[in-house]
Amino acid sequence: MINTNEKVAWVTGASSGIGKAMAFEWARLGYKVALSSRRKELLDTIAHEMSQAGADALVVPCDIMEETAIQNAVQQIISTWGQLDVVVANAGFGVFGSLEKLSAKDWNRQLQGNVTGLALTVKYALPYLKKTTGRIGLVGSVGAYLPNPNLGAYGASKAAVHSIGLTLQVELMGTGVSSTTLHPGFIVSEIAKIDNDGIWHPERPDPRPANLLWPTDKAAKVMVKAILKRKRNYVFTGHGRIFVWLQRWFPGLMRLIISKSPKPES
Repeated sequence: MINTNEKVAWVTGASSGIGKAMAFEWARLGYKVALSSRRKELLDTIAHEMSQAGADALVVPCDIMEETAIQNAVQQIISTWGQLDVVVANAGFGVFGSLEKLSAKDWNRQLQGNVTGLALTVKYALPYLKKTTGRIGLVGSVGAYLPNPNLGAYGASKAAVHSIGLTLQVELMGTGVSSTTLHPGFIVSEIAKIDNDGIWHPERPDPRPANLLWPTDKAAKVMVKAILKRKRNYVFTGHGRIFVWLQRWFPGLMRLIISKSPKPES
Protein backbone atom coordinates (compact mmCIF):
# COMPACT_ATOMS: atom_id res chain seq x y z
CA MET A 1 0.00 0.00 0.00
CA ILE A 2 1.22 3.50 -0.83
CA ASN A 3 1.95 5.58 2.26
CA THR A 4 0.13 8.81 1.48
CA ASN A 5 1.55 10.41 4.64
CA GLU A 6 4.80 10.78 2.72
CA LYS A 7 3.12 12.42 -0.28
CA VAL A 8 2.72 16.17 -0.80
CA ALA A 9 -0.17 17.95 -2.54
CA TRP A 10 -0.09 21.66 -3.41
CA VAL A 11 -3.39 23.48 -3.97
CA THR A 12 -3.53 27.05 -5.28
CA GLY A 13 -6.57 29.19 -4.58
CA ALA A 14 -6.95 27.22 -1.35
CA SER A 15 -8.43 29.97 0.83
CA SER A 16 -12.06 29.38 -0.20
CA GLY A 17 -14.47 27.46 -2.40
CA ILE A 18 -13.33 24.44 -4.40
CA GLY A 19 -9.67 24.99 -3.55
CA LYS A 20 -10.31 24.93 0.19
CA ALA A 21 -12.50 21.85 -0.12
CA MET A 22 -9.87 20.03 -2.21
CA ALA A 23 -7.19 20.89 0.33
CA PHE A 24 -9.26 19.25 3.07
CA GLU A 25 -9.91 16.23 0.83
CA TRP A 26 -6.20 15.68 0.17
CA ALA A 27 -5.58 16.00 3.92
CA ARG A 28 -8.37 13.49 4.63
CA LEU A 29 -6.60 11.02 2.35
CA GLY A 30 -3.40 11.44 4.33
CA TYR A 31 -1.42 13.83 2.14
CA LYS A 32 0.68 16.67 3.44
CA VAL A 33 -0.96 19.78 1.97
CA ALA A 34 0.63 23.06 0.89
CA LEU A 35 -1.97 25.85 0.83
CA SER A 36 -1.59 28.84 -1.46
CA SER A 37 -3.60 31.99 -2.16
CA ARG A 38 -3.18 35.71 -1.64
CA ARG A 39 -5.15 35.74 1.63
CA LYS A 40 -2.69 34.46 4.23
CA GLU A 41 -5.00 35.03 7.16
CA LEU A 42 -7.56 32.63 5.71
CA LEU A 43 -4.87 30.06 4.93
CA ASP A 44 -3.62 30.28 8.52
CA THR A 45 -7.11 29.45 9.80
CA ILE A 46 -7.42 26.50 7.42
CA ALA A 47 -3.96 25.20 8.33
CA HIS A 48 -4.80 25.41 12.04
CA GLU A 49 -8.01 23.47 11.48
CA MET A 50 -6.09 20.82 9.55
CA SER A 51 -3.42 20.50 12.22
CA GLN A 52 -6.11 20.12 14.88
CA ALA A 53 -7.36 17.14 12.86
CA GLY A 54 -3.86 15.64 12.72
CA ALA A 55 -2.93 16.70 9.18
CA ASP A 56 0.28 18.35 8.03
CA ALA A 57 -0.39 21.72 6.40
CA LEU A 58 1.98 24.38 5.11
CA VAL A 59 0.89 27.95 4.41
CA VAL A 60 2.57 29.25 1.24
CA PRO A 61 1.12 32.66 0.29
CA CYS A 62 1.24 33.12 -3.47
CA ASP A 63 -0.23 35.54 -5.98
CA ILE A 64 -0.44 33.64 -9.28
CA MET A 65 -0.31 36.98 -11.10
CA GLU A 66 3.40 37.16 -10.16
CA GLU A 67 5.82 34.67 -11.69
CA THR A 68 8.43 35.07 -8.95
CA ALA A 69 5.76 34.38 -6.32
CA ILE A 70 4.93 31.06 -8.00
CA GLN A 71 8.59 30.12 -8.29
CA ASN A 72 9.22 31.01 -4.63
CA ALA A 73 6.16 29.03 -3.50
CA VAL A 74 7.47 25.85 -5.14
CA GLN A 75 10.89 26.35 -3.57
CA GLN A 76 9.33 26.83 -0.13
CA ILE A 77 7.44 23.55 -0.47
CA ILE A 78 10.54 21.68 -1.61
CA SER A 79 12.74 23.18 1.11
CA THR A 80 10.16 22.17 3.74
CA TRP A 81 9.08 18.71 2.56
CA GLY A 82 11.59 17.81 -0.14
CA GLN A 83 9.13 16.64 -2.76
CA LEU A 84 5.94 17.35 -4.65
CA ASP A 85 3.50 14.65 -5.74
CA VAL A 86 0.36 16.56 -6.73
CA VAL A 87 -0.25 20.11 -7.91
CA VAL A 88 -3.78 21.43 -8.31
CA ALA A 89 -3.78 24.65 -10.33
CA ASN A 90 -7.09 25.97 -9.05
CA ALA A 91 -6.48 29.68 -8.44
CA GLY A 92 -8.47 31.89 -10.79
CA PHE A 93 -11.34 34.33 -11.11
CA GLY A 94 -13.94 35.67 -13.51
CA VAL A 95 -13.98 38.93 -15.45
CA PHE A 96 -17.53 39.91 -16.37
CA GLY A 97 -18.94 41.98 -19.21
CA SER A 98 -19.94 41.70 -22.85
CA LEU A 99 -17.22 41.56 -25.50
CA GLU A 100 -18.37 45.00 -26.62
CA LYS A 101 -17.53 46.46 -23.20
CA LEU A 102 -14.41 44.61 -22.04
CA SER A 103 -11.21 46.64 -22.07
CA ALA A 104 -7.67 45.50 -22.79
CA LYS A 105 -7.04 45.73 -19.03
CA ASP A 106 -9.94 43.34 -18.40
CA TRP A 107 -8.68 40.85 -20.97
CA ASN A 108 -5.10 41.03 -19.74
CA ARG A 109 -6.09 40.50 -16.12
CA GLN A 110 -8.34 37.54 -16.98
CA LEU A 111 -5.76 35.77 -19.12
CA GLN A 112 -2.87 36.56 -16.77
CA GLY A 113 -4.70 34.92 -13.88
CA ASN A 114 -6.53 31.98 -15.40
CA VAL A 115 -4.08 31.06 -18.16
CA THR A 116 -0.57 32.38 -17.56
CA GLY A 117 -0.73 31.88 -13.79
CA LEU A 118 -1.98 28.32 -14.25
CA ALA A 119 0.67 27.50 -16.86
CA LEU A 120 3.49 28.88 -14.72
CA THR A 121 2.23 26.95 -11.69
CA VAL A 122 2.66 23.78 -13.73
CA LYS A 123 6.01 24.91 -15.17
CA TYR A 124 7.71 25.41 -11.82
CA ALA A 125 6.18 22.28 -10.26
CA LEU A 126 7.05 19.96 -13.17
CA PRO A 127 10.72 19.25 -12.39
CA TYR A 128 9.68 17.88 -8.98
CA LEU A 129 6.59 16.06 -10.24
CA LYS A 130 8.80 14.19 -12.72
CA LYS A 131 10.85 12.86 -9.80
CA THR A 132 7.74 11.40 -8.16
CA THR A 133 5.75 10.50 -11.32
CA GLY A 134 3.20 12.89 -9.89
CA ARG A 135 -0.16 14.27 -10.90
CA ILE A 136 -1.40 17.62 -12.20
CA GLY A 137 -4.94 18.89 -11.80
CA LEU A 138 -6.02 21.86 -13.95
CA VAL A 139 -9.29 23.46 -12.90
CA GLY A 140 -11.23 24.49 -15.98
CA SER A 141 -14.98 24.88 -16.47
CA VAL A 142 -17.80 23.60 -18.66
CA GLY A 143 -17.60 27.17 -19.97
CA ALA A 144 -14.65 25.93 -22.05
CA TYR A 145 -17.19 24.17 -24.27
CA LEU A 146 -20.11 26.62 -24.22
CA PRO A 147 -21.12 30.11 -25.37
CA ASN A 148 -20.46 32.55 -22.52
CA PRO A 149 -22.50 35.76 -22.90
CA ASN A 150 -21.11 38.43 -20.55
CA LEU A 151 -18.45 35.90 -19.56
CA GLY A 152 -16.56 35.82 -22.85
CA ALA A 153 -13.14 36.50 -21.31
CA TYR A 154 -13.70 33.87 -18.63
CA GLY A 155 -14.88 31.30 -21.18
CA ALA A 156 -11.90 32.02 -23.40
CA SER A 157 -9.54 31.55 -20.47
CA LYS A 158 -11.09 28.18 -19.60
CA ALA A 159 -10.92 27.09 -23.25
CA ALA A 160 -7.21 27.88 -23.01
CA VAL A 161 -6.97 25.74 -19.87
CA HIS A 162 -8.55 22.87 -21.82
CA SER A 163 -5.98 23.36 -24.59
CA ILE A 164 -3.10 23.47 -22.10
CA GLY A 165 -4.34 20.18 -20.65
CA LEU A 166 -4.42 18.53 -24.07
CA THR A 167 -0.90 19.79 -24.77
CA LEU A 168 0.46 18.53 -21.46
CA GLN A 169 -1.01 15.10 -22.11
CA VAL A 170 1.28 14.87 -25.16
CA GLU A 171 4.34 16.67 -23.77
CA LEU A 172 4.35 14.50 -20.63
CA MET A 173 4.17 11.16 -22.43
CA GLY A 174 6.88 8.88 -21.09
CA THR A 175 7.52 10.95 -17.95
CA GLY A 176 5.05 9.18 -15.68
CA VAL A 177 3.38 12.52 -14.86
CA SER A 178 -0.36 12.76 -15.60
CA SER A 179 -2.45 15.85 -16.29
CA THR A 180 -6.17 15.91 -15.51
CA THR A 181 -8.30 18.83 -16.70
CA LEU A 182 -11.38 19.25 -14.52
CA HIS A 183 -14.42 20.97 -16.00
CA PRO A 184 -17.07 21.56 -13.32
CA GLY A 185 -20.57 22.88 -13.84
CA PHE A 186 -22.15 25.07 -11.16
CA ILE A 187 -20.33 24.81 -7.80
CA VAL A 188 -20.86 26.96 -4.72
CA SER A 189 -18.16 29.68 -4.85
CA GLU A 190 -17.42 33.38 -4.38
CA ILE A 191 -16.75 33.98 -8.08
CA ALA A 192 -19.88 36.06 -8.67
CA LYS A 193 -19.09 38.28 -5.67
CA ILE A 194 -15.72 39.50 -6.98
CA ASP A 195 -15.69 42.36 -9.48
CA ASN A 196 -13.36 42.94 -12.43
CA ASP A 197 -10.81 44.69 -10.20
CA GLY A 198 -10.67 41.80 -7.72
CA ILE A 199 -12.80 43.56 -5.08
CA TRP A 200 -15.13 41.34 -3.05
CA HIS A 201 -18.80 42.35 -2.77
CA PRO A 202 -20.46 40.05 -0.19
CA GLU A 203 -23.92 41.47 -0.93
CA ARG A 204 -23.79 40.69 -4.66
CA PRO A 205 -26.25 37.91 -5.63
CA ASP A 206 -25.14 34.79 -7.47
CA PRO A 207 -27.12 34.60 -10.76
CA ARG A 208 -26.62 30.85 -11.10
CA PRO A 209 -29.64 28.62 -10.30
CA ALA A 210 -29.37 27.65 -6.64
CA ASN A 211 -30.94 24.23 -7.21
CA LEU A 212 -28.08 23.26 -9.54
CA LEU A 213 -25.19 24.38 -7.31
CA TRP A 214 -23.07 21.50 -6.03
CA PRO A 215 -21.59 21.88 -2.51
CA THR A 216 -17.82 22.25 -2.56
CA ASP A 217 -17.09 19.13 -0.51
CA LYS A 218 -19.00 16.96 -2.99
CA ALA A 219 -17.15 18.57 -5.91
CA ALA A 220 -13.78 18.15 -4.18
CA LYS A 221 -14.25 14.41 -3.71
CA VAL A 222 -14.94 13.72 -7.39
CA MET A 223 -12.18 16.07 -8.53
CA VAL A 224 -9.54 14.48 -6.31
CA LYS A 225 -10.71 11.03 -7.37
CA ALA A 226 -10.34 11.98 -11.05
CA ILE A 227 -6.79 13.24 -10.43
CA LEU A 228 -5.85 10.07 -8.53
CA LYS A 229 -7.23 7.93 -11.38
CA ARG A 230 -5.14 10.01 -13.81
CA LYS A 231 -8.14 10.82 -15.99
CA ARG A 232 -7.33 13.15 -18.88
CA ASN A 233 -10.50 15.27 -18.99
CA TYR A 234 -13.31 15.13 -16.47
CA VAL A 235 -16.58 16.99 -17.03
CA PHE A 236 -19.02 17.03 -14.12
CA THR A 237 -21.80 17.79 -12.54
CA GLY A 238 -24.81 16.11 -14.16
CA HIS A 239 -26.09 19.39 -15.59
CA GLY A 240 -22.58 20.24 -16.78
CA ARG A 241 -22.39 17.05 -18.81
CA ILE A 242 -25.85 17.67 -20.26
CA PHE A 243 -24.88 21.22 -21.30
CA VAL A 244 -21.73 20.01 -23.03
CA TRP A 245 -23.66 17.22 -24.78
CA LEU A 246 -26.35 19.65 -25.96
CA GLN A 247 -23.73 22.08 -27.24
CA ARG A 248 -22.12 19.31 -29.26
CA TRP A 249 -25.28 17.86 -30.82
CA PHE A 250 -27.88 20.65 -30.54
CA PRO A 251 -25.96 23.95 -30.48
CA GLY A 252 -28.98 26.00 -31.52
CA LEU A 253 -30.96 24.75 -28.53
CA MET A 254 -28.03 25.42 -26.23
CA ARG A 255 -27.71 28.99 -27.53
CA LEU A 256 -31.42 29.53 -26.83
CA ILE A 257 -31.15 28.14 -23.28
CA ILE A 258 -28.10 30.24 -22.46
CA SER A 259 -29.59 33.40 -23.97
CA LYS A 260 -32.45 33.21 -21.47
CA SER A 261 -30.23 32.58 -18.44
CA PRO A 262 -29.57 35.30 -15.81
CA LYS A 263 -26.44 37.34 -16.50
CA PRO A 264 -23.70 38.09 -13.93
CA GLU A 265 -23.06 41.68 -12.87
CA SER A 266 -19.96 43.34 -14.30
